[in-house]
Amino acid sequence: MVRSVADYLRKLGPGRRLDLPEATAGTVRLDAREDGHTEHWYLTIADQHVDVGRSSDDADLVVRADRAVFDDLAAGQLHVSAALLRNDLTVQGDIRLLMMLRRIFPGPPDARDPRTVGRAVLEGRVAPGGWGGPS
Repeated sequence: MVRSVADYLRKLGPGRRLDLPEATAGTVRLDAREDGHTEHWYLTIADQHVDVGRSSDDADLVVRADRAVFDDLAAGQLHVSAALLRNDLTVQGDIRLLMMLRRIFPGPPDARDPRTVGRAVLEGRVAPGGWGGPS
Protein backbone atom coordinates (compact mmCIF):
# COMPACT_ATOMS: atom_id res chain seq x y z
CA MET A 1 0.00 0.00 0.00
CA VAL A 2 1.52 3.29 -1.10
CA ARG A 3 0.99 6.17 1.24
CA SER A 4 2.11 9.78 1.14
CA VAL A 5 4.47 11.26 3.69
CA ALA A 6 1.74 13.73 4.65
CA ASP A 7 -0.71 10.91 5.43
CA TYR A 8 1.94 8.94 7.30
CA LEU A 9 3.03 11.87 9.48
CA ARG A 10 -0.55 12.92 10.22
CA LYS A 11 -1.30 9.39 11.46
CA LEU A 12 1.77 9.09 13.69
CA GLY A 13 0.30 8.53 17.12
CA PRO A 14 1.26 10.50 20.20
CA GLY A 15 2.16 7.35 22.13
CA ARG A 16 5.54 6.17 23.31
CA ARG A 17 7.81 4.65 20.64
CA LEU A 18 9.85 1.98 22.37
CA ASP A 19 12.08 1.62 19.30
CA LEU A 20 13.53 5.10 19.97
CA PRO A 21 16.37 5.44 22.48
CA GLU A 22 15.27 7.10 25.71
CA ALA A 23 18.18 9.53 25.71
CA THR A 24 17.57 10.87 22.20
CA ALA A 25 16.06 14.30 21.93
CA GLY A 26 16.01 16.93 19.23
CA THR A 27 14.08 18.55 16.43
CA VAL A 28 13.93 17.52 12.77
CA ARG A 29 12.51 19.56 9.92
CA LEU A 30 11.55 17.72 6.74
CA ASP A 31 11.49 19.94 3.65
CA ALA A 32 9.55 18.18 0.89
CA ARG A 33 9.91 19.90 -2.50
CA GLU A 34 7.26 19.55 -5.19
CA ASP A 35 6.30 21.70 -8.17
CA GLY A 36 8.31 24.73 -7.08
CA HIS A 37 7.13 24.89 -3.48
CA THR A 38 8.28 23.32 -0.24
CA GLU A 39 6.12 21.63 2.39
CA HIS A 40 7.61 21.68 5.90
CA TRP A 41 7.08 19.06 8.62
CA TYR A 42 8.54 19.61 12.09
CA LEU A 43 9.25 16.64 14.36
CA THR A 44 10.11 17.03 18.02
CA ILE A 45 11.69 13.90 19.47
CA ALA A 46 11.96 13.49 23.25
CA ASP A 47 11.41 10.75 25.83
CA GLN A 48 10.55 8.17 23.14
CA HIS A 49 7.76 10.38 21.79
CA VAL A 50 7.52 12.09 18.42
CA ASP A 51 5.36 15.19 18.10
CA VAL A 52 4.59 16.22 14.53
CA GLY A 53 3.75 19.73 13.45
CA ARG A 54 3.99 22.05 10.50
CA SER A 55 6.69 24.70 10.77
CA SER A 56 9.64 26.13 8.88
CA ASP A 57 11.44 27.01 12.14
CA ASP A 58 15.10 26.13 12.57
CA ALA A 59 15.71 22.56 13.72
CA ASP A 60 18.64 20.49 14.98
CA LEU A 61 18.48 18.57 11.69
CA VAL A 62 17.03 19.69 8.37
CA VAL A 63 16.33 17.01 5.75
CA ARG A 64 15.57 18.15 2.20
CA ALA A 65 14.28 15.99 -0.65
CA ASP A 66 11.69 15.79 -3.38
CA ARG A 67 8.23 14.89 -2.14
CA ALA A 68 8.44 11.55 -4.00
CA VAL A 69 11.49 10.57 -1.91
CA PHE A 70 9.63 11.25 1.34
CA ASP A 71 6.61 9.35 -0.01
CA ASP A 72 8.87 6.35 -0.71
CA LEU A 73 10.26 6.56 2.84
CA ALA A 74 6.73 6.65 4.28
CA ALA A 75 5.72 3.64 2.17
CA GLY A 76 8.74 1.63 3.33
CA GLN A 77 10.06 1.44 -0.22
CA LEU A 78 13.22 3.43 0.50
CA HIS A 79 15.65 3.40 3.41
CA VAL A 80 16.91 6.71 4.83
CA SER A 81 20.57 5.66 4.55
CA ALA A 82 20.16 4.52 0.94
CA ALA A 83 18.50 7.82 0.02
CA LEU A 84 21.36 9.75 1.63
CA LEU A 85 24.03 7.71 -0.13
CA ARG A 86 22.32 8.21 -3.50
CA ASN A 87 21.97 11.97 -2.88
CA ASP A 88 18.19 11.62 -3.03
CA LEU A 89 18.10 13.68 0.14
CA THR A 90 20.41 16.16 1.81
CA VAL A 91 20.90 16.86 5.48
CA GLN A 92 22.15 19.77 7.51
CA GLY A 93 22.73 19.59 11.24
CA ASP A 94 22.90 16.80 13.80
CA ILE A 95 23.31 13.66 11.66
CA ARG A 96 22.60 11.42 14.68
CA LEU A 97 18.96 12.44 14.42
CA LEU A 98 18.87 11.11 10.87
CA MET A 99 19.22 7.61 12.29
CA MET A 100 16.04 8.25 14.32
CA LEU A 101 14.16 8.72 11.05
CA ARG A 102 15.06 5.11 10.25
CA ARG A 103 13.02 4.15 13.29
CA ILE A 104 10.19 6.60 12.67
CA PHE A 105 9.57 5.63 9.05
CA PRO A 106 8.44 2.05 8.39
CA GLY A 107 10.57 -0.69 6.91
CA PRO A 108 9.66 -2.59 3.74
CA PRO A 109 6.12 -3.96 3.81
CA ASP A 110 7.36 -7.55 3.42
CA ALA A 111 10.10 -7.20 6.07
CA ARG A 112 10.14 -9.62 8.99
CA ASP A 113 11.40 -8.68 12.42
CA PRO A 114 14.46 -10.86 13.09
CA ARG A 115 13.40 -11.30 16.73
CA THR A 116 10.08 -12.79 15.63
CA VAL A 117 11.82 -15.13 13.19
CA GLY A 118 14.35 -16.14 15.86
CA ARG A 119 11.59 -16.96 18.34
CA ALA A 120 9.80 -19.01 15.67
CA VAL A 121 12.99 -20.99 14.99
CA LEU A 122 13.54 -21.60 18.71
CA GLU A 123 9.95 -22.76 19.11
CA GLY A 124 10.30 -25.09 16.11
CA ARG A 125 7.62 -23.33 14.05
CA VAL A 126 10.14 -22.39 11.36
CA ALA A 127 13.15 -24.43 10.27
CA PRO A 128 16.54 -22.67 10.46
CA GLY A 129 16.93 -20.90 7.16
CA GLY A 130 13.16 -20.89 6.73
CA TRP A 131 13.16 -17.12 6.43
CA GLY A 132 15.15 -17.15 3.20
CA GLY A 133 18.65 -17.75 4.58
CA PRO A 134 20.76 -20.90 4.25
CA SER A 135 19.48 -24.00 6.08
